[in-house]
Amino acid sequence: MKSSLQQELIASIRNIADYPKPGIMFRDITTLLGNPRAFRRAIDELVHPFAGTKIDKVAGVEARGFIMGGAMAHQMSAGFVPIRKKGKLPHDTVRIAYSLEYGVDEMEMHRDAIKPGEKVILVDDLIATGGTAEGATKLLQQMGADIVAACFIIDLPELGGRRKIEALGVKVLTLIEFDGH
Repeated sequence: MKSSLQQELIASIRNIADYPKPGIMFRDITTLLGNPRAFRRAIDELVHPFAGTKIDKVAGVEARGFIMGGAMAHQMSAGFVPIRKKGKLPHDTVRIAYSLEYGVDEMEMHRDAIKPGEKVILVDDLIATGGTAEGATKLLQQMGADIVAACFIIDLPELGGRRKIEALGVKVLTLIEFDGH
C-alpha cells in the first residue's frame, strides 16, 4: 500500500505514452513542479534524511536536476553545482563520457566546483537505466567528492539504474517507483 505522500506524488506526475519513442511511457515531473504542495513535499522528503548532516554541495544533473537541486541546496544551506551537457559551461571544466539508452554523450562540470572531500548529494528527477546518474557519480568521484547519496523522485526499478549507482558505493534515495519504462 502506498503512503499518502507517494499517492500525491504519483497523482501529480503526467504520463505521456510513446515519448520520446514508441513503447516508452514518459514520466513528466513538470506537473509536479507546478503543484506547490507536491513540489514542496518532494523536496522536503529528499532533504529530510540528511537533517543534521553537513552537506557542502548539491550537484544537479541538467535540466530537471537543476530545479530540484537548487531547492534542496537552499534548504540545506549548501552550494549548488550544475552538471551539464558538453559545451554549456563557460569556465575550465572536467568531462566524462557516459552511456545512454540510445548512444553515448558527455557531461561536464567546472573544475573548481568541488573540493576533494566535500560532502555532496547528487540529484535528478528520475533514474531509469542509470547511464546519466552513473556518469555524474563517476565525474563527482573523479573530483574527490564524498557522495553522501544520489536522490531521485522517480525510480524505474526494472531498468536497473539504482543497482549501477549502489555498485559504485553510493546510497540511492527515491520517493516513488513506476513499473516498466
